[in-house]
Amino acid sequence: MLELTMATVSGADAGATAGMTMAEAPSEPGAVLRVGRDGAVCRLVTPDDWLFVSRVHLEFLCGPDGSWQLTWLRGSQPDPASEVRLTVGPHAQPVGYGATVPLPRGGSGEIVVQDRTAPRSVNVGFFHEV
Repeated sequence: MLELTMATVSGADAGATAGMTMAEAPSEPGAVLRVGRDGAVCRLVTPDDWLFVSRVHLEFLCGPDGSWQLTWLRGSQPDPASEVRLTVGPHAQPVGYGATVPLPRGGSGEIVVQDRTAPRSVNVGFFHEV
């Protein structure tokens, strides 16, 4: 089971979270969870006017062995309006535009989508229960 918790944070609300939402999916091959502005496709939906987030920005996909991977999907723009980083424990790593990275099996962490032009972010916490 992969559990996600998403909070949207803007500079004015740095100490607060707005619209905390949750989603989960079983660790079965082919299971997918998506994050973005398009509520028809994404389980976790960001504000419509947060254009630094693509309609479908992040995809969590369960592989054949029950492990999960994160992909920052390429949008319609050649250069992204945001940065994405993955933090697991004390280690943080940037995720490249269009790149896929594995999530730790049975682990937890956070993915942050940071706007490049304003102090706001989408923070997605994850927990992989084995």
